[in-house]
Amino acid sequence: MDKKLNRTGGYKVISVIIIAIFAIAFAFPLYWIITGSFKTPAAINSTTPQWWPQEWVMDNYQKLFSRQVAPLWEIRIPFTDASFAGPEVPAAMRWLLNTVFMAVASMILTCITAAMAGYALAKKRFVGRTIMFSLIVCAMALPKQVILIPLLREMSSLELYNTIWAVIFPIVGWPFGVFLMKQFAEGIPGEMMEAARIDGAGEWKTFYTIALPLIKPGIGALAIFTFINSWNDYFMQLIMLSSTDTLTISLGIAKLQAENATDFGLIMAGASLAAIPIIIVFLVFQKYFTKGITMGAVKG
Repeated sequence: MDKKLNRTGGYKVISVIIIAIFAIAFAFPLYWIITGSFKTPAAINSTTPQWWPQEWVMDNYQKLFSRQVAPLWEIRIPFTDASFAGPEVPAAMRWLLNTVFMAVASMILTCITAAMAGYALAKKRFVGRTIMFSLIVCAMALPKQVILIPLLREMSSLELYNTIWAVIFPIVGWPFGVFLMKQFAEGIPGEMMEAARIDGAGEWKTFYTIALPLIKPGIGALAIFTFINSWNDYFMQLIMLSSTDTLTISLGIAKLQAENATDFGLIMAGASLAAIPIIIVFLVFQKYFTKGITMGAVKG
């Protein structure tokens, strides 16, 4: 018994050490970016790395917030030239607001549509259900670059090109989201749904009161995946957005760079600013994300 306890304790110690090493390895880039945003150009470009800034400066953030200005928000009335703009602020704040709105809107719309579509594919029987699910699975393997030209033409025909919505709508139809929610919806007990129907609940009430609470961990996991995927989709943002007022934070930082030089301090300041919303979203949905991944592993 003592040998077994010692062996178990040794495994735990080794596991903690390995996890700590991985945690440090994954957290170090974030630490380097945040501390680098407060370093001087000489310290950043030094051949001998400074693990901790010897001189803390705010010059990188001052450059980030002083290069350009833009209205904080702008509302355009469709099919007219009228628009309402907010107060002038540093362009970086507008870019960050654009990125947050894009990621949050994509997250909410994707979670709603994927939850309903996954529930229908898992619990409803209709003609073409298997073919439709097969097409969704095939679409997961289709690179976005393949459908880029049709998407661009579609957004242009809808007069959405160079607007935030041109980046949001292509993400809403994310096949992975539908696939993930279908897998979670498969675990909904049929007896509960039959009992709800016997009690007189309609389709919407059955989905809202029975299915939605049971697939909530999956929605939390999908929310994080969608938010990060939308936030980091630089390629789609680069193609669909061009004007200063519609840029995202990653595009804005790239635009501030000189042609023949790279300001690493400015890049680190922008990356530090852009990392804050992602960290907040992960902390908010961490419980659902962990539970959702665990449930998915058990089902697999």
